[in-house]
Amino acid sequence: MATHPLRTSAPSLVAVGRRIASLRDGLVAKWSRFLDERQTGTVVLGLPATERLLKLIVDLLAHMSGPLRHETDETWFAATELYGRLAAVRGLSAGEVVEELQYLRELLTRDMADIFVALPARQQLPTLLRMNRVLDRGVANAVVGYTDALVATMFSREGVPVPTTDHVQELLAQLDGIEAELKLLDQRSAR
Repeated sequence: MATHPLRTSAPSLVAVGRRIASLRDGLVAKWSRFLDERQTGTVVLGLPATERLLKLIVDLLAHMSGPLRHETDETWFAATELYGRLAAVRGLSAGEVVEELQYLRELLTRDMADIFVALPARQQLPTLLRMNRVLDRGVANAVVGYTDALVATMFSREGVPVPTTDHVQELLAQLDGIEAELKLLDQRSAR
């Protein structure tokens, strides 16, 4: 993780970041239910691992609007790419990966509409566009991770995409590493 000097953030972005952090558990619960309903016939990672990843993404999204947004950028990329890799293990299509992350956008739009409306008129659209740009990059990174996982699987298993326990454990170990980076970001933002 690169260390950049702290930058000031627009008060509207700071407010959005704090609101995302305060809504995290509710967002994760709703998002998790949505994913659980779609799991029929796919490899399930288990609720604890899935919720860890969802919490990580929501926490990083909150940081992406604050003064550590440049430091969070690489971790955001890694987390959303890991989301795509795990989606490949779950047997999803690329479109389903996009749909799952778009559902997060829908939840944020609904659950945070009041804060966007409460902002001064000149800050509403730029703040909403900034959050959408971050989410768009997350979707693109997830598709990259998904595609990379499929290509790697094709080469390593002669074109037969069958996830192994070792492969899943390796991906969960990456999740541990990204969570450690988030803890460093949390410590730095507490200053």
